[in-house]
Amino acid sequence: MPLGWPKGPARLNDDWTHHGKVRAREAGGELTIVVDGLTTQAKYYKPLIYEFFRKSWRGARPAWGEFSVEIGMEFVGEPPWLDLDNLAKALLDAIKGYAFHDDAQVARLLVERRPGERERIVIVVRKLESRFLRGTLEG
Repeated sequence: MPLGWPKGPARLNDDWTHHGKVRAREAGGELTIVVDGLTTQAKYYKPLIYEFFRKSWRGARPAWGEFSVEIGMEFVGEPPWLDLDNLAKALLDAIKGYAFHDDAQVARLLVERRPGERERIVIVVRKLESRFLRGTLEG
């Protein structure tokens, strides 16, 4: 399980902001967004997440710099027939203006589909340090 993905159901009193099928929290330098349920229409997610941020989110404002984004589609049974590239584009468009100013700031993107205990989309956004991107990590 990638870092930051919720393990089991998130409790609403666990620093999560919740609105409809979407919940999010900031912790440990990460913004984690969870959307309950799946649909084969990627365009469904953009207005859903956008409304969450517009109506309910009171967390950090967008930042400049480069970001890493992990998107996971968890499914039960057979995987839904959904192009992951279309899903990624819809989700990045939905969080643009809230996690970062523009999706061109995403320097690393991981999108995966995997079996899970329930159907959901999990998005984890982290700000990257520029020295890591340039490959100048020390020892």
